[in-house]
Amino acid sequence: MGKKTKLYFATDIHGSEICWRKFVNAARYYDVDVLILGGDVTGKGMVYAVQQSDGSHNASFMGKEYTLKSAEELSEFDSKVRSYGYYPFRTTKDEIDAISQSEEKKHDVFLKLMTETLQRWIGFAEQKLKGSEVKLFVTAGNDDEFAIDPILNKSDVVHHADQKVVSIDEEHEMISSSYSNITPWRCPRDITEEALAEKIESMAGQVKNMKNCVFNLHVPPLDSTLDNAPLLDQNFMPVDSGQRMVGVGSSAVRKAIEKHQPLLGLHGHIHESKGFTNIGRTLCMNPGSTYSEAVVQGVVVRLSGSKVDSYMPVQG
Repeated sequence: MGKKTKLYFATDIHGSEICWRKFVNAARYYDVDVLILGGDVTGKGMVYAVQQSDGSHNASFMGKEYTLKSAEELSEFDSKVRSYGYYPFRTTKDEIDAISQSEEKKHDVFLKLMTETLQRWIGFAEQKLKGSEVKLFVTAGNDDEFAIDPILNKSDVVHHADQKVVSIDEEHEMISSSYSNITPWRCPRDITEEALAEKIESMAGQVKNMKNCVFNLHVPPLDSTLDNAPLLDQNFMPVDSGQRMVGVGSSAVRKAIEKHQPLLGLHGHIHESKGFTNIGRTLCMNPGSTYSEAVVQGVVVRLSGSKVDSYMPVQG
């Protein structure tokens, strides 16, 4: 029969704190043995709450203006901002003026907020899962700064899986990669197809039993239907109002799956390409992402030895 393991996979939460909490709580809700977060963990921007002379704070968020007069209002605003994947920053006009004069200073503030948030997230997971038998694996994505890696490496509950071969149970290994082929936005972990192929092969060469292995690779395989995204023009704008779709996944990832034929491929990166497909014997999946709606898209997968017993998309 082989070892039976139930896992929950989600990806691309992009800094949404409520999505992180839902992801961690999925262990109990879906009664799973393993949690896997596939990449693009952190947020993309800051939202200023600027202190006024009377002690209140003014803020602008998602097209709405806020005047926050009490500690309670500030706290509620912070929670709203975090749920949508942004980092609230309480500041002053003088501080904003100083930051705006230097991209380096602005980036330093962003990194500070990002790393502090991630540390708080890890603390939440440790509180919820410490002492349980649930394994939690996190891999960064191409959008994520390398500054998060040392933080992920410190926890004994949240396991940093990137560029490693890990055991998710006694019979199933997993390789993970945060890297992507080059995107128009030149993200921190965008690399050439050749370099990505080398990273995958380096891990694959260490796998003991490929037929039971999980490939947790952030970018989906090229032309797999899991990588369809709107065709962009030279100004990065969608062609034909976003109606023309093209495959933007990785040829290196596809070739690695075709060559090694692992049990399961876990992917993300392209939020709008939720789906499932087979490449040879390998079941590949992309649960999609609706993090901006504070909703986690995930898949519950049951493994039994060298077979996928079942898989079910879930959201919440």
